[in-house]
Amino acid sequence: MSHLLHLDSSLRTQGSRSRTLSAYFAQQWRAAHPGGTVTYRDLVADEIPHLDETAYTSLFVPPADRTPEQVAARVYGEALIDELVAADTVVIGLPLYNFGPPSRFMAWLDRVISPDRTMGRLGDKRFVFVMASGGGYGPGTPRHGWDHREPWLRHAFEPLGVTDPAFITVELTLARESPAMIPLDLGADADRSLADGMRAIDTLAA
Repeated sequence: MSHLLHLDSSLRTQGSRSRTLSAYFAQQWRAAHPGGTVTYRDLVADEIPHLDETAYTSLFVPPADRTPEQVAARVYGEALIDELVAADTVVIGLPLYNFGPPSRFMAWLDRVISPDRTMGRLGDKRFVFVMASGGGYGPGTPRHGWDHREPWLRHAFEPLGVTDPAFITVELTLARESPAMIPLDLGADADRSLADGMRAIDTLAA
């Protein structure tokens, strides 16, 4: 049976384009996979603690030698890994914060990296990153190259065996909200970007 893992990481619960995109992907995926399973995790509403020394060292200590705190850390981490391993498709909604992925997503990623279970073992899964940014970072813009999400994600997931992730990015999401952007009259461009993202999802979710 097909299984989708759906993650969101935007701090915004209203008006978030990354949440809109990931929800649309899940909707289209359900339509294409009747009877499939969807596991949803909101990394903001159900915040994952950032990796600490106890959780990190628990990966390298034999089970019989772990402290009670390390045992608890492994139980928590293994539950997140179980969700990931069970899925054959993973869609992740990512806004752009300070030119990179949100720390809530980073906390999840740190917890699911495991030498025994995920390193080099996720190549059979399809990863789709649906990303949104308030401004424009494409060629010809003043901040071209400042959006570091895609190159960083490619490097971060390659050791897990993920060599061909899909990226869908919509831009200018703050065109109608940011005082600095409103005079630029970019609302129509923002609409086109979102529509292009939806069309790309129609193809990928099938």
